[in-house]
Amino acid sequence: MDREGVKAVCLALPGVTLDHPWDPGHDAYKVGGKMFAVVGGLGSLSFKVSDIAFEVLTESGRAAPAPYMARAKWVQLETPDAWPDDELAEHLRIAHGIIASKLPKKQQAALGLI
Repeated sequence: MDREGVKAVCLALPGVTLDHPWDPGHDAYKVGGKMFAVVGGLGSLSFKVSDIAFEVLTESGRAAPAPYMARAKWVQLETPDAWPDDELAEHLRIAHGIIASKLPKKQQAALGLI
């Protein structure tokens, strides 16, 4: 999946906004102001995963711990276009769900998440 594919999947999720907090080459996808996925300037993709997925993906070598974000259980894919689109889309939906579930219920309701 390329940058435009990631954009299409992420922006189709409820309550998602696209931001460029560092520079125009970095796409940060947020729900309720909290990031759940980032596309880097060189095309790498980082996203939030569950504790179990973090272990499985990093130990199997399918993903690397994301720089600066690994302690929060984020992984990085250097070449996201090498992954099957449906599998990557599912990981992005899960990342969105993990972050959205941590928002206050009132904010979740306002964003149409519940």
